[in-house]
Amino acid sequence: MGKGKHKKFEETKTFPNFFQPSMEEVINSIPQKGNWHEDVFKNNNPIVLEVGCGKGEYTTGLAENTPDKNFIGIDIKGARLWKGGKTMLEKNLKNVAFVRTRIEYINYIFDTGEIDEIWITFPDPQPKKERNRLTHPRFLEKYRAFSKPNVIIHLKTDSQELYTYTKAIIDEYKLPLLNYSTDIYKDELEGPLTEIQTHYENLFSKKGKTITYLKFMLP
Repeated sequence: MGKGKHKKFEETKTFPNFFQPSMEEVINSIPQKGNWHEDVFKNNNPIVLEVGCGKGEYTTGLAENTPDKNFIGIDIKGARLWKGGKTMLEKNLKNVAFVRTRIEYINYIFDTGEIDEIWITFPDPQPKKERNRLTHPRFLEKYRAFSKPNVIIHLKTDSQELYTYTKAIIDEYKLPLLNYSTDIYKDELEGPLTEIQTHYENLFSKKGKTITYLKFMLP
């Protein structure tokens, strides 16, 4: 680990609501599982999860715009999460938490019915490993296990392949499609879709890539 990354890693240990459980702790059930409302956020407001949150721009952006909801960002890259934790601290956002863990173990982090809504923003499209895509049925089943019935899932991506793949999954499993766009800026969609931009979205947009969006329900 480089000096810069090590310094960030040490700093994250001082951040409030910033959890970095070991793999053993995750598998044996972390204390927050089933207790996110009571122990972490101290309220019963809905919890919105960002899967693969990167630097946490969406997690913190949504939290700042929607104070009556709680937001949790999950990613394995500690140096990236440091940015989200730093923003959370600087803006004194009490409705934000971050968890550093592998997405494959996400079902160990939450209990049944704890999550109200899910965002997946610019995930790795995994062109050669379909089962690793965050909208693959095996991940959808993980989300279903800890979410409330009819949880809404948002996918925002620059990958036409991932967009097409996810749309096919929605059609195959007859999932309710609530909204979609093959170009969110051309369609002039409002709200967080265009108001909040991640680091990767800025990079992709500058390269002329089209940003797509799917909003669907998981019955």
